[in-house]
Amino acid sequence: MNALTIELSHPSCDVAIVGAGPAGLMAAETLARQGVSVHVFDAMPTVGRKFLLAGKGGLNLTHSEPAPTFVGRFGDRQQQLAPLLQPWGAEQVRAWAQDLGIGTFVGTSGRVFPTDMKAAPLLRAWLQRLRGMGVQFHMRHRWTGWSADGAALQFTTPTGAVQVSARAVVLALGGASWARLGSDGAWAPWLVARGVAVAPLRPSNCGFDVLPQHTLGHETRREFLRELLGQTPAVGWSAHFASRFAGQPFKSVAIAFTDSAGRHFSRRGEFVATATGIEGSLVYAVSALLRDEVQAHGSATLHLDLLPDHSPERVLAEVRHPRGTRSLSSHLKSRLGLDGIKMGILYEQLGKERMNDPQALAQAIKALPITVVATRPIDEAISTAGGVQFEALDDHLMLHDLPGVFCAGEMLDWEAPTGGYLLTASMATGVRAGQGAAQWLVAQPQA
Repeated sequence: MNALTIELSHPSCDVAIVGAGPAGLMAAETLARQGVSVHVFDAMPTVGRKFLLAGKGGLNLTHSEPAPTFVGRFGDRQQQLAPLLQPWGAEQVRAWAQDLGIGTFVGTSGRVFPTDMKAAPLLRAWLQRLRGMGVQFHMRHRWTGWSADGAALQFTTPTGAVQVSARAVVLALGGASWARLGSDGAWAPWLVARGVAVAPLRPSNCGFDVLPQHTLGHETRREFLRELLGQTPAVGWSAHFASRFAGQPFKSVAIAFTDSAGRHFSRRGEFVATATGIEGSLVYAVSALLRDEVQAHGSATLHLDLLPDHSPERVLAEVRHPRGTRSLSSHLKSRLGLDGIKMGILYEQLGKERMNDPQALAQAIKALPITVVATRPIDEAISTAGGVQFEALDDHLMLHDLPGVFCAGEMLDWEAPTGGYLLTASMATGVRAGQGAAQWLVAQPQA
């Protein structure tokens, strides 16, 4: 998505926004509406690359659920985000899109999408409006921190290094996932060096590698888990299961998980088997709990219900039903509708001996243990947790230790599930940072 690129005739401006994702663009719009001269810098050749990728399968703008439920999706950070989401939540996102000429609708899951499901027309209309408001874009400008005296922003460009002075700065640099789209987390050490408290960046809404179940005896498994931390063991499904089922979905299933602190998750949905583990919407929904448990204890065991519409008693009765000369696979397909990847995971986790134990098989169908031992690499994650801690910011998202520097978007220390929450909160923080920067300019005498 191309944006008009203008080179600075003079290396100074009122507000420099670093990062041309949704948070940065929303900060730019907020400032431009107040008549402020805004320059947006981004390392990529074009604007909003991750935004466009997020909309590849249908852009999920926000969620239609009640505001208290919506805010609750932000977990430990709902107290900090509630004041930002109250003036800029789902209703405001939909009104903003409509003002750009993009209608929206609520899907069956409550998620909100553009009528045409596409991200590109919305971004195109947004950029046209921003250009009309005087916002200037400087692409292929990769931020590399501050000058030695801390007075100017430093950028590398195809034509050499550039320093830019600004009366106020909004950093909207994203997290550390999908680095090829611009979010690489390289900014973290530069802020830490300036005294800013930054929580380590970690994968969020991510997949996991699994520990094979039946291939290891109990003593071996315990020893394996004891030695797991600090190593990179060979984990994942068996070659047979991976070759047959990697990339296939588990449909109409449920996951239950309780961590060592007693936090519980239980939900129905879908997810996908990968070559080494699991990923997909249902896994992403529980990923924060699984990730924290793995980090604290080296592993986490969830329980998979392959037939959530069937009671344990019915499953046991059907498993025990005489099958005559039919194979076990044919019997389970006939009596319970189990086949394909669901049968594959049962054989993978139980082994042939326990598959022929009706009690063990019925129990596994309703609560199959799957142990995960590692998140997938952060660059594969949909989003990241960690970042600039809210304690380092004032109510306008300005850094206490760097007056005039504001932060917005995914580089802040919050996380949320997929479903429109990530985009809405990123935009809400952009609005707040833009408002804060505008107030800062008014309060500061111009040299």
